[in-house]
Amino acid sequence: MSEKPLILVTNDDGIHARGLRELVEVMHFFGDVVVISSEVSMSGKSSAITVDQPLRAVEVEKINGVPTFKSNGTPVDSVKLSFNSLLERTPDFVVSGINHGANSSISIIYSGTMGAAIEGSLHGVPSVGFSLDDFSPDADFAKAKIIVAKVFQSVVENGLPPFTCLNVNIPKGKPKGIKVCRQTHGKWVEEFEKRTDPHGREYHWLAGYFKNFEEDSTETDIYALQNNYASVVPVTVDMTCYKTMEVLQNWKF
Repeated sequence: MSEKPLILVTNDDGIHARGLRELVEVMHFFGDVVVISSEVSMSGKSSAITVDQPLRAVEVEKINGVPTFKSNGTPVDSVKLSFNSLLERTPDFVVSGINHGANSSISIIYSGTMGAAIEGSLHGVPSVGFSLDDFSPDADFAKAKIIVAKVFQSVVENGLPPFTCLNVNIPKGKPKGIKVCRQTHGKWVEEFEKRTDPHGREYHWLAGYFKNFEEDSTETDIYALQNNYASVVPVTVDMTCYKTMEVLQNWKF
């Protein structure tokens, strides 16, 4: 049995994504690595799980020399499989990414990258989701990998509280440093473009823009990215609104 920690690497961009390979390369310095990723892109799948068809995971060509499995499921399915049936050892860490595009602010609730990290935290192990604020297929991950290594090293040394994970977003280019901050209060304003396919059938294509509700705040992940800092936001699965709970205590039911 290896004395090195076992690190599960997954993502939501699919098994062929460059960001996945870059993350494997970094994690290889910290322990034994295993990759479980979806066979196609699962971007935007959040914490979705597969309940309507059998799950399959088959071993494929190794990525950077580490065992690699391709799954027909979602990112969360990949994490569940690794903890419950697929691997001989239980992972000691879960890392997800490196996502092509940021998952800052409210994007965390839609992100399959963060869905996997959150699922890892539910299994009681330190988990981190990494995203690069660059949607380009040929994005440069060189500087981002330095941030990944620094953050993960700190997680190894300090641990994370139970049921807590980190949402790490990295700016394009050379980051000035790392800021621990909070999630920006904002939302995506959806605009659906009405289009017609070649057969004359109408369909709708999701578009829109992000609305920042606190543009003047200097404490948020959006501010950090806009000022060329990597943002580190601690995330918990407890979605209780405690302020509202206090108000509800005074209601008469």
